[in-house]
Amino acid sequence: MQLNLAFEQPVNLDRTQDKSRVKALYVPITLVLFAASSSLVSQAARPSEQAVDHATQQALELDAHPKRGAIEFRHSCARCHGAEAQGDPDHAIPALAGQRFRYIVRQLANFSGGERDSAIMQRVVAHTGLREPQSWVDIAAYLNNVKVSGPAQPGDGARVDLGQGIFEKQCASCHRADAHGDEEGFIPSLRNQHYTYLVTQLQKLAEGSRHNVDEDLVRFWRGLDDEDVRATADYLSRLSGQGRVHKVLRSDGTAVD
Repeated sequence: MQLNLAFEQPVNLDRTQDKSRVKALYVPITLVLFAASSSLVSQAARPSEQAVDHATQQALELDAHPKRGAIEFRHSCARCHGAEAQGDPDHAIPALAGQRFRYIVRQLANFSGGERDSAIMQRVVAHTGLREPQSWVDIAAYLNNVKVSGPAQPGDGARVDLGQGIFEKQCASCHRADAHGDEEGFIPSLRNQHYTYLVTQLQKLAEGSRHNVDEDLVRFWRGLDDEDVRATADYLSRLSGQGRVHKVLRSDGTAVD
């Protein structure tokens, strides 16, 4: 899955008070939650990126055991992410309930392979049962089928219209119009996610702290200001419900999205 989307015309966000700085952009666009899929690595992939790609594919070939995943989640993840995988907006910890199966597997591979920065997560995957790819697919299959327990924390609502415009013009081509992600499942759902987490991750993206994303994507978010970032996060934090689900039945009998 190659993300080669580009805009041939300058993007106009139709602000009420438009800023004179960067508003005409000619870059490939997508939005990421934790990190990007293997499709977003550069052509000259680093050895660590190649190792993560290989580990992801290995994991996806394994049978998934959601019941085991539930046990491992409670043991290794629930302390931070919550018993119902609802996350913690006060500490910018993401909600994981209902997140895409392949995306979760890929992110655990990223943390394990050092392709995603988080000292806490890297310690967790290094010192718990999350070291093994089998645990990645087990947890991902469990989380994908966990029901969302409540609404996400929203922003202040001041510029939701701006955020909607940015998302629809810049992000929906990859995350789809409902922000649930693509058919293959490597692009995350951005629905039911906390405002604080979305802001934090978009800021990290602009800072270049996400090693496995396209450089043009980094430049795009770096070209926007804090109001743009917060407006986009605020709009997304208000998207609730499942969106368009892409359930498939795996050869092991588990149904995942």
